[in-house]
Amino acid sequence: MHQHEIVKDVRHWLEAFVIELNLCPFAKRELINDRVKFVVSDASTEEHLLADLQQELSHLQEDGEIETTLLIHPNVLQAFDDYNQFLNIVDALLDEEGLLGVYQIASFHPQYRFSDTEEDDAENYSNRSPYPILHLLRESSLEREIARHQDTSLIPQRNIQLLRTMGTAKLQALLQRTDKAPATK
Repeated sequence: MHQHEIVKDVRHWLEAFVIELNLCPFAKRELINDRVKFVVSDASTEEHLLADLQQELSHLQEDGEIETTLLIHPNVLQAFDDYNQFLNIVDALLDEEGLLGVYQIASFHPQYRFSDTEEDDAENYSNRSPYPILHLLRESSLEREIARHQDTSLIPQRNIQLLRTMGTAKLQALLQRTDKAPATK
């Protein structure tokens, strides 16, 4: 699959799933303002992906116009357990680079599963995406957004309730539609 098609699928997922369901109330403004960078990594190893992550962190440091980066990696860490373990390496990288508290990495994966949930539990869909994604966020921006919104601590519970109400079958269908988004020009 070409990078353009992968970005199209992820952008459609962001618009039709994350924003439309309001899973993240901060996402819409950044997408509308064209401050979300979509990057498709051609990494086929964890080492290569880690190098791509370091490069994107450097880009964020250099370019204040980019608010957040979605580092999409369709060729590595396809198994969720491997992906989840890799997040420990990501945290260690942020620590080694002195970037803890500067950037945060949110995680999305087609097989995402929170601990203490069953594979088909609806709440897992809040972090399910068409491809594995590392979402790079500026901590300072996140803190500003949290300060602007009341009761941000209630967002996860609201999302769980919404997703459970929708049900797994509907969520699967919606996510599959985002995977198969029609081509746009």
